[in-house]
Amino acid sequence: MVFFGGLLALIGLATLVFRDGEVAGVPAVGVGVGFLLVGAAVAGLGVVRRKRLRRRRRERGEPEPIGDVFERARALPRLVRAARRGDYPGLPKSRMALWGLAVVYLVSPIDVLPELLPIIGVADDAGVAVWLLTSVSTATGLYLRHERDRGTLGSGGASR
Repeated sequence: MVFFGGLLALIGLATLVFRDGEVAGVPAVGVGVGFLLVGAAVAGLGVVRRKRLRRRRRERGEPEPIGDVFERARALPRLVRAARRGDYPGLPKSRMALWGLAVVYLVSPIDVLPELLPIIGVADDAGVAVWLLTSVSTATGLYLRHERDRGTLGSGGASR
């Protein structure tokens, strides 16, 4: 939500800076300010939501994802292999299928909202991309935690 809110705010700022005419019959200033306000609100709600979720996870004793972006990217192939073999029950096959559908949707020329619509046409792709990246990042962070707890972090199954 934080990223998506930032993206909306960036779209609003770009509309204010680069757009002179009307957008769908509304003055560009109104559209830009509207996107900025909505983006800031969504980002703020995302920060609050993230803090609440972390606190709940800690209270329940659930594992926290670990690793930075690069460690998580390197762990993705290991995660997919382990999930396909059934060695890692933390990732259901349905989630991997949803990831595949998201990738197909992003690269396919067919969209729910066509890119011909100003600003809104890109929003559906952005939403799918944000969901995909956060879902993959969280899953690989949890997988890294799983590997660390088992003592097999980055070794492909053998203990270090």
